[in-house]
Amino acid sequence: MRQRPGRRLTGGILAAVLQPPATAAKPLLAAMLLAVCVAVHAAPDSTDAAATAPTPPATSTLADPIMNLLGERGLLRPLGSAALVESVRSSVRDTASDLVIQAMNFLGVPYKRGGDSETTGFDCSGFTRHIFENSIGLVLPRRADDQATTAGLRSIQRAELKPGDLVFFNTMRRTFSHVGIYVGDERFIHAPRAGGLVRIEDMRESYWARRFTGARRADLSAATPQPPTLR
Repeated sequence: MRQRPGRRLTGGILAAVLQPPATAAKPLLAAMLLAVCVAVHAAPDSTDAAATAPTPPATSTLADPIMNLLGERGLLRPLGSAALVESVRSSVRDTASDLVIQAMNFLGVPYKRGGDSETTGFDCSGFTRHIFENSIGLVLPRRADDQATTAGLRSIQRAELKPGDLVFFNTMRRTFSHVGIYVGDERFIHAPRAGGLVRIEDMRESYWARRFTGARRADLSAATPQPPTLR
């Protein structure tokens, strides 16, 4: 499918982050993303007097390097956009469901046609199938077009999108030839194409805006939550 040193990290974190994606940096990056989500959700009770003190969030010095690192490695587009970094961070903070966190955990895994695991790599539908099965226990069909028409997923309008919804695109002159997972703020995560890595894209970019063909939402009441898979 055709598609198209800032703040300093200290100690072992810096050393690990600077390693190539195939080494220890990958699980560390995923772990830091999860830590950001968990830490921001653990806000103090609003009735606590200490909560009124203008103390900066504990994760503020960590979140920026994480998002900047995603950009530098080509996992967040467009690169170098401060507004994008902030909006994606806010989206993750506000909507950190198990499914979205699970998907973010695989940022940087290589694309592989027919792949459906971290070991083999993912293609677009293999990625969504893996995430849904391993996060909420819902087994999707293997092909993107079959996922769009399967029972148990209901069609929704773009204006109704919520994190965890499937988003579909026409990238191969077929209505539902590509699929990803919506993460909020007009962005989705997907396995893009041969030579690419699992990454976050902006649906408002002209390429994706022209090719968007629909969205589907799973009936989570019929799903069985699964323990999160950490890398």
